[in-house]
Amino acid sequence: MLKRSLLILALLSFATVAAGAEEGGWKQLFNGKDLTGWKHVGPGGMTVEDGLIKTHGGMGLLYWTAGKVGDCQIRLVFKMRDHNDNSGVFIRIPIEPREEWMPVHYGYEVQIDNEPEKSNEDEYHYTATLYSLTKPMAKAGKPGPEWNTMEITLDGPRTIVTVNGQKVTDYTEGQPVPERKFDFEPQRGSRPLQGWFGLQNHSDNDIVFFKEVAMRPLKK
Repeated sequence: MLKRSLLILALLSFATVAAGAEEGGWKQLFNGKDLTGWKHVGPGGMTVEDGLIKTHGGMGLLYWTAGKVGDCQIRLVFKMRDHNDNSGVFIRIPIEPREEWMPVHYGYEVQIDNEPEKSNEDEYHYTATLYSLTKPMAKAGKPGPEWNTMEITLDGPRTIVTVNGQKVTDYTEGQPVPERKFDFEPQRGSRPLQGWFGLQNHSDNDIVFFKEVAMRPLKK
């Protein structure tokens, strides 16, 4: 009886999340049950547990298979398992991913990592920055196991990222960026106005959960 009650509560919880995602023109891209519409490339993987996408190992990428997106907003609700874990959201990927490194070097990674200094990285690697390219306008990421809401706006050549209602990134193609410091940082250069997007699983030591991935057209 207890198991049945917990299942009913879980289903009601997902229904509430999904309904909220549909409001305001948001389309839910994760159905809360499985990874229909998504495909994984690279090491590690992702599973659905208790209605959440859970990262495993890596470094790999789970990408949305419906095609390129642009002039839209992407909303993600996520949490770290531990006080701090590493993940990311890849955007503006020029071609459909077949392995994990092309998106790193030729798309943008919207970082998820509140403590980059522990990996000998600077604030250009903080949550909601374009990884190694932009400096955070605010440090708004919450530690695990608190939930965070990230919204990514793709407006032509402009990329805006907010976390928990605070703007962290506002970058337009062609603006100056720092030189590369590490070989695992992305190649510099422009990105397409429309591209594929996906979620990163970083390593065995970094577990991140996503309970919502939603998208809506950009209102102009």
